[in-house]
Amino acid sequence: MSAIVDNFIAPPCHDEIAILYQDDHLLLINKPSGLLSLSGKNPQNSDSVHHRLVQVYPGCTLVHRLDFGTSGLMVIARNKAINAALCQQFSQRTVTKVYSALLCGHVADDEGVIDAAIAKDPALFPRMSICAVRGKPARSGYQVVERFNHPLEDGTLLPLTRVQLTPQTGRTHQLRIHCQQLGHPIWGCDLYGGRLLPGTERTPRLMLHASELHFVHPVSGEWINACDASPF
Repeated sequence: MSAIVDNFIAPPCHDEIAILYQDDHLLLINKPSGLLSLSGKNPQNSDSVHHRLVQVYPGCTLVHRLDFGTSGLMVIARNKAINAALCQQFSQRTVTKVYSALLCGHVADDEGVIDAAIAKDPALFPRMSICAVRGKPARSGYQVVERFNHPLEDGTLLPLTRVQLTPQTGRTHQLRIHCQQLGHPIWGCDLYGGRLLPGTERTPRLMLHASELHFVHPVSGEWINACDASPF
């Protein structure tokens, strides 16, 4: 099997990370679109959520990640013990995550579940693939918020559906590939068809935002119900 070569170079991200909440144990942040969660091996990809935050909060570590193009809520641990406690909640699937997204086209059903196993495929890198044989189980719920037509500069209308997505597992690119599987890729998704329809190539970003994060504070035991409205 040939080695995977990642030639991606992230363009500069000038947007700031918004600190929404902080205490001695954790941070809640809003990650901008176009910023890596973790620095890459290539020195040109050093800028990231972790790289920026560790300058201000030494010892902080990522509990989970968001894709480069995805914006929204992330929880950051400020020490190893908190990281372990939060990672346990994620692995036990007691953390609830809700995403806002704009999908290409008008989704027929008002709600539903996409149940399709996801596999790594070196031949498709950096994309993932749907594979019932080699894939890991993956399940995502969706609920339609509104269907509308977005006017483009040339006067044509682009049909879009605003949805809430609730991943029940945490596979790489899960929401992006599941929406493609649904037949309605996320607008602006360069890997899974969200820039292929006429007019869809004109968006400056991936229209996916982590809008809610619900978990138990590892020290106080209180529920943290974080919400951040979609910027699109």
